[in-house]
Amino acid sequence: MSEKIDPGEIVHLRAIRENLILIKNYMVDIDSIMTEDDNLYLNRYRSEKKAGTLISHEELKL
Repeated sequence: MSEKIDPGEIVHLRAIRENLILIKNYMVDIDSIMTEDDNLYLNRYRSEKKAGTLISHEELKL
């Protein structure tokens, strides 16, 4: 059984689609935001690097 689509509904659906496209274009990539924890770990890394106390990946594998 096929249903008739009201032309007003098509216009409404197009408006929704256009809004979704706009939202997608302005969404922020969550992985590009630095959290407080990220900042803490980055600062810790910088301190350890400056002090020369970093452990290499190869040393961790042993």
